Amino acid sequence: MAEEHTRDLTPLASEGAGESRLFASEDGSPYASVSNETAAAMLDAIGVDDVEALFDIPEAVRFEGSFDIPTRSERAVSRRLSDVLENNDMLTEFLGRGHYTHAVPSVVDHLSLRSEFLTSYTQYQPEVTQGFLQALFEYQSLLVELTGLSVANCSMYDAATALGEAATLASRLRSVSGSRVLVPSYVRREYRNVLENYVSGTDLCVETVPVVDGMVDPGTLDEAIDDDVAMVYAENPTVEGVIEEHLSEIGTLADAHDALFCLGSDTVALSLLERPADVGADVVIGDASVLGLPAAHGMGLGLFACREEFLRQVPGRLVGASEDATGARTYTLTLQTREQHIRRERATSNICTNQAWVALRAAIHATWLGPDGLVETAETCHRQAEALAADLDDIDGVTAPVRDCHHFREFMARVDADSERVAEALRERGFVVHVLDEETVQICVTDANAHDADELVAATLEVVA
Repeated sequence: MAEEHTRDLTPLASEGAGESRLFASEDGSPYASVSNETAAAMLDAIGVDDVEALFDIPEAVRFEGSFDIPTRSERAVSRRLSDVLENNDMLTEFLGRGHYTHAVPSVVDHLSLRSEFLTSYTQYQPEVTQGFLQALFEYQSLLVELTGLSVANCSMYDAATALGEAATLASRLRSVSGSRVLVPSYVRREYRNVLENYVSGTDLCVETVPVVDGMVDPGTLDEAIDDDVAMVYAENPTVEGVIEEHLSEIGTLADAHDALFCLGSDTVALSLLERPADVGADVVIGDASVLGLPAAHGMGLGLFACREEFLRQVPGRLVGASEDATGARTYTLTLQTREQHIRRERATSNICTNQAWVALRAAIHATWLGPDGLVETAETCHRQAEALAADLDDIDGVTAPVRDCHHFREFMARVDADSERVAEALRERGFVVHVLDEETVQICVTDANAHDADELVAATLEVVA
């Protein structure tokens, strides 16, 4: 690519600016239009001699070399990046397994990107953050309504860490005396790793319960559970998209052995499936970023709800409603003595990075949809998965779904040809699916990619023909 040559940006902030220079051309961003005179005045006002004095970087970790990045104009850099990004394959993802994309209304960006939201960190000063606190309170209220449980927080990293927090909560409860945490064999490896990391400093240990046809089998669980179990975990829907049919039996078995029943789900699925409280769940964890964010395949927003009796053991931050001196309703972070920034040695968790802005986006998205819109989104996730599986099953050489049960968003399909070869051939045609083993792929469909489902079916027909 021919490089665009422009004058060096170190000189002028604007034409005719005389000796004025871009201050940051030597000390920071090359595009900040601050003259040396203005920079000097700013440094003088805060009482330091140079920009270096604003940073305290130990000599041992300082980088003294050079990146040898040539100076270019902002326009040239933007064009260069655009050219590089155009080399990316434009693929349609039918990927799921814990990372889901739903169409995010533009109102979510328009509201959440307002400066009073975007620049706010933890809302420790209620007198200046009432709007944000109210939005978080509404987010918590959404989780309470969806789960049927009494308490929900607004600050969890992701579903995996929420699972770890549920296990350590179980270990802190006097009503639970066991030390074993039972998880089904379908649990994602990443979740299992985070869970084991969380319990490594406790007396808890993690054990696997085999599943039958993608679901927890009550008989198998009954053989594995005993009074030494602190928590039982299950998912609905599971990571394979299976709608779990034995939740009430799981809850009954856990209760009979004084163990916590922790259920994994998400905010869209919860609007349609059985309420966790109605099947005996004590804690609900999962991913709330299915609303308000596209799938980032890494970043998320953990949801956490539980029974009121666990209130003082809840990790993360809680927004409570109160009244001011005039009797008006107000909002504030409450029960903060549970948190590590006040009593580190007695904290319920080490959560410190705030997820409030992501929770805000989820709340805006849910409010925009409303109850009917949220249920409609969930119903679509069920119908589209069933329909796409049926269309693929009509192709010779494809069996879909593999599991004989209801599915939500995603399903497994068995192919007669080598699954790696099938997936690669689909990729060449612009589609990406999960490869699970030599003969099985997994496909996820939502309102964000459903318009390409027919093309995926046609491409699959070409590949396996």
